Amino acid sequence: MDNLMEFLPFLVPLVIVQFGLLAYTLYHILTHDNYKRGNRTMWLIITIVLMNFVGPILYFVFGKEDA
Repeated sequence: MDNLMEFLPFLVPLVIVQFGLLAYTLYHILTHDNYKRGNRTMWLIITIVLMNFVGPILYFVFGKEDA
């Protein structure tokens, strides 16, 4: 338990950034209709299943349509 307490100051900002990125990604997916590849359902599944930075990053690299 003491080991976790040592890393807590580093983990809290990472968790906040992770959930912030997830929230922004979900917002973007739900408010836009056009995607470079795939559709809304596919990107929602990828983003939620791979929510540890991977899903949102994949969406912004491969799915987000440049407006």
